[in-house]
Amino acid sequence: MRTAVALFILVLASTGGDISVAFAMRQFGEVKNFSPLAILRVLGRALRAGWMWVGLVQMALAFSALLALLSWEAVSFVIPATALSYVTCALGGKYLLGERLTPLRWAGIGLVSIGVALVYLG
Repeated sequence: MRTAVALFILVLASTGGDISVAFAMRQFGEVKNFSPLAILRVLGRALRAGWMWVGLVQMALAFSALLALLSWEAVSFVIPATALSYVTCALGGKYLLGERLTPLRWAGIGLVSIGVALVYLG
């Protein structure tokens, strides 16, 4: 039961973190200049965004859940099971960020879901 709860927390917190950070970064527009000074400017603006902090806290929670899972279960189970976050991130991108998912991406989501199910059953 604790494994399922930790995996649930990991997937949701990871997804929430990714979506929050993506939302924060989209407020600044596309990063086109990768010089050290430009990166520092973007980082400075990002750290002033509330959604960035929400995302960082969620990512820290996800990492803590990952550490707990790795202390309880085999890495050959934990890492493939975390692929569920790919599915939830794609769905969150579609429904929360308004991203367009092509049929090929839906097929990929289906394949990842099947793979996670096989890992869980094995």
